Amino acid sequence: MTTSSVLAGYRVVDCSIAMAGPFAAQRLGDLGADVVKVEPTTGEWQRHASAGGATGNEINVSFLSLNRNKRSLALDLKQQEGKAALYELVRTADVFLQNYRPGVAARLGVDYESLKAVNPSIVYVSISGYGEDGPYRDRPGQDLLVQAMSGAMLSAGREGDEPSPAGQYLADAVTASTAFEGVLAALLHRERTGEGQLVTVNMLDAVTTLQMQELSVFTVGRKPQQRSREALAHVYIRAPYGVFKTADGYVALAFAEPDLLGELIGEPSFAGWKAEEHGWTHRDELHERIAARLALEPTAHWLDLLGGAGIWIGPVYSYQDLVDDPQIAHNGTFVEYDHPTEGRVKTPGFPYAFSATPPRIDRGAPLTGEHTRELLGELGYSAEQVADLLERGAASDRMLRR
Repeated sequence: MTTSSVLAGYRVVDCSIAMAGPFAAQRLGDLGADVVKVEPTTGEWQRHASAGGATGNEINVSFLSLNRNKRSLALDLKQQEGKAALYELVRTADVFLQNYRPGVAARLGVDYESLKAVNPSIVYVSISGYGEDGPYRDRPGQDLLVQAMSGAMLSAGREGDEPSPAGQYLADAVTASTAFEGVLAALLHRERTGEGQLVTVNMLDAVTTLQMQELSVFTVGRKPQQRSREALAHVYIRAPYGVFKTADGYVALAFAEPDLLGELIGEPSFAGWKAEEHGWTHRDELHERIAARLALEPTAHWLDLLGGAGIWIGPVYSYQDLVDDPQIAHNGTFVEYDHPTEGRVKTPGFPYAFSATPPRIDRGAPLTGEHTRELLGELGYSAEQVADLLERGAASDRMLRR
């Protein structure tokens, strides 16, 4: 039996590029929305920028990972005919999503006020780097730059070391989740009232509010960021809390009582030490002595000994370790599907589960304009009109990457 999807019947027009917007739109597509990716006739920017050099066959892995469950409509919005086709699409849509730099949408005639005139009930989501206005309005909203401004780089690492960014595109990913939440909330409001609205999301606010606890410790508790001499994993957490080298790898260790830990690892100097006292006053000393002891035995030894005693300890994984992990396999965290040009694809799946309306993959990332003819036909364009748009260059279909 085919199960209905939670957002089946909703249409999302995705005019976003790079990661934050496309990732948010993909999440909506995973829940069953009909996501139409409107991109330039030459293809969206991310098609031509391959993360890690993973170029793929006809679709690079970056684009593939962020654009499943979408159809591609390739239009030139600078031509009146292309913009007219977009307006026809917006008339049929529930959500419009874009992450142009502030001011670009208005110049193209696809800002909220313009599209609200076309479809008064539209939920319009605008993603920016720093806000729709203000002193940083025109700055480039890029992941590393936003991470640097967030303050988080100075919450980990050794005193005096260079600040270190996260090992993932954190600002982009958090912004995508924030936009996804905003769409769902605005759709719920519209279901109750019939009223569409403008939803604005910016990367700097998204990554700042992610640090709700840490920044409240600073603004309310008035505790400064003071990095330790040793590599404690967070300035606002007592020792032991960090990554430690073993004889054959690394482990992460968190919140152990020093006296019990000392007994287990053979460090008598911890006798009588308490976490809530010595964990703050002797952070560097705790870290140094634990590091010296854990380096003497392999990872498996410490996982068995300390984990068996109730100490919070875990392995430090590579991506291969993560992919091969039995809990990951049990959870079905990764999904596999066949793509017409990229072959068998294995990629992270869905971060949530629904008993009645599970997310699913109905299609992989599209080729540029792969669905142009199909979508224009759905909007009432005749075959002759479609051919004319293609001839004029106001639209393109199934542009293969050269």
